[in-house]
Amino acid sequence: MTKGPGAPAAAAPGRSGAALPPPPGIWNIANMLTMLRLLLVPVFVLLLFADGGHDPKWRSVAWASFAIAMITDLFDGEIARRKGLVTDFGKIADPIADKAIMGSALIGLSVLGDLPWWVTIVILARELGITLMRFWVIRYGVIPASRGGKLKTLTQGIAVGMYVLVLDGWLATARAVLMGLAVLLTLGTAVDYISQAVRMRRQGLAAEREGR
Repeated sequence: MTKGPGAPAAAAPGRSGAALPPPPGIWNIANMLTMLRLLLVPVFVLLLFADGGHDPKWRSVAWASFAIAMITDLFDGEIARRKGLVTDFGKIADPIADKAIMGSALIGLSVLGDLPWWVTIVILARELGITLMRFWVIRYGVIPASRGGKLKTLTQGIAVGMYVLVLDGWLATARAVLMGLAVLLTLGTAVDYISQAVRMRRQGLAAEREGR
């Protein structure tokens, strides 16, 4: 049936009247990889301390579980960006999962006497501080992981993974040097995140004042 002169025209796809696609749900592949990383934390700890914590075979199995957790960190963010699955849950849960697996590894290695406690304290203090800062400004926005933060996580992952393995000789020296670089990146990226948080909070407060 032909529409009359006053009948509204159907909205064309892609124009302002078209319906926007629904936001991605929490239960997507990217977030599931993040949750898998969280589930691997207790598994890794049990393997790290198996048979006294210094058996090369158990340490190798512990390294495998740690490596899987680190690999999921590389893929979940990439999948979320490429497939449009970025969610606020993922932005918060992803760094928390990183800190859970990394923190358990650092503390475990220090307890076993394989990693100096000062390294563990410096890294964990930074990670806890940045996590608390994210919640401090969450009402104004979410601070996503930066490229520098991803590089820091990768460097930490490789260095810690090498400490999980039972190594000696030049490999032991190489992992110590790499851990030193990881500490520098840890502190350097902290400055960047603090700058972003302060700027975001100032902008948020200014917007609130203008809205009154």
